[in-house]
Amino acid sequence: MTTPYDIVIIGGGNAALCAAITAAEAGSRVLILEAAPKAYRGGNSRHTRNFRCMHSAPLGPLIESYSEEEYFGDLMKVTDGKTHEGLARLAIRTSEECLPWMQEHGVRFQSALSGTLSLGRTNAFFLGGGKGLVNAYYRTAEKLGVKVIYDASVTHLEVEDGKVVFLDYSHQGRSHRLSPAAIIVAAGGFQADTDWLARAWGPAAKNFLIRGTPYNRGVVLADLIDQGVEQVGDPTQCHAVAIDGRAPKFDGGIVTRLDCVPFSIVVNKDAQRFYDEGEDVWPKRYAIWGRLVAGQPDQVGYVIIDAKSLNLFMPSVFPPIKADTLEELAKKMGLPAAELRKTVDTFNASCGDTNGFHPTELDGVTTTGLIPPKTNWARPITEAPFYGYSLRTGVTFTYLGLKVDENAQCSIGNRPISNLWAAGETMAGSILGQGYLAGFGMTIGTVFGRIAGKEAAEYAN
Repeated sequence: MTTPYDIVIIGGGNAALCAAITAAEAGSRVLILEAAPKAYRGGNSRHTRNFRCMHSAPLGPLIESYSEEEYFGDLMKVTDGKTHEGLARLAIRTSEECLPWMQEHGVRFQSALSGTLSLGRTNAFFLGGGKGLVNAYYRTAEKLGVKVIYDASVTHLEVEDGKVVFLDYSHQGRSHRLSPAAIIVAAGGFQADTDWLARAWGPAAKNFLIRGTPYNRGVVLADLIDQGVEQVGDPTQCHAVAIDGRAPKFDGGIVTRLDCVPFSIVVNKDAQRFYDEGEDVWPKRYAIWGRLVAGQPDQVGYVIIDAKSLNLFMPSVFPPIKADTLEELAKKMGLPAAELRKTVDTFNASCGDTNGFHPTELDGVTTTGLIPPKTNWARPITEAPFYGYSLRTGVTFTYLGLKVDENAQCSIGNRPISNLWAAGETMAGSILGQGYLAGFGMTIGTVFGRIAGKEAAEYAN
């Protein structure tokens, strides 16, 4: 029951590492329990690309400025107002000081690349991606004396009288028990437990793909909720995007993402369109497409583009299906050829003047008389060869989580649990009621990881 550690952090991704570094710098002895093997450490953070950051002037790789009000307005659009404004503004305001802190602790940034230029003002891109960020933080943590145990699965936290009195974890086939002064939960959501997803979503969830780590199964989340720890968020809400249907069941990551929807038409297995592909610029709207595809038969969709659109988007790791005619493409994709031809012909007939076409901004090039309309980037699909991708729902993380206050502290009823904090995806539902804003998950994890680390260290010391 004794331990040489002041603070135990459950999880090994961005939020956990920010907490560990902050606590260690404050003089605490810190242990990280990471469920994954070392080669797969870092949770979903290793699949990320960028960090959304408020700034009043050019900052690091970020150009121009991005105010608190504009940032909050962007969040309100994607969440439809379902957010805790106080916590959201805390994350937004604090993000500006986080970027130099990240650089001081080993993270390197690069300028936005082709295909991501629309984010160059709002999002700072990691050199080496999320894997580079995770590795940099682990190097920094190691220098500070943080201990990491990999393949360590936490199974239970015992909460008594407003305090966690011990935690149990398994490692190398043996069970272990620790009683640290403070505990930080940064273990992600429950998306890798597809049975839990199916209980929340229904049987359709069995067809979902999990974009990130297979180790985020929500074991600690369920354990704490069962003991009455305050929860937040809708279990049916998650960050779900439409990804390449050929992606693996787990861990496909960012390379399976498809950004071609704005320049396409998207049909279901009956070759029928079902939503406006040109609703908004892609970084703001791509997160809705996972849910849209989930609502279609067999939870699958199909992107149809022609030759003139092929080079307008970041490609998937898988090449598109290619054909010289729409009928041949339909056959290769398992779609009814006559219906696909009819859908494309109807779409083409509704397109008007395309002289104002602009691939990186809302251009108002729209259809006329088409239901559903395509309100931007509406160009006829006429130029052979034709290309297609299958789409499936790819879940990044779930929004059911632990409710926290501005100090990242958990509670039972209105009473704080004196030595328990949460950060990252585990508590993101406090801010993300629905939808998603590109790079904002890393913002939440960085801000609240640092807060949790600071608060836990002050308590433990």
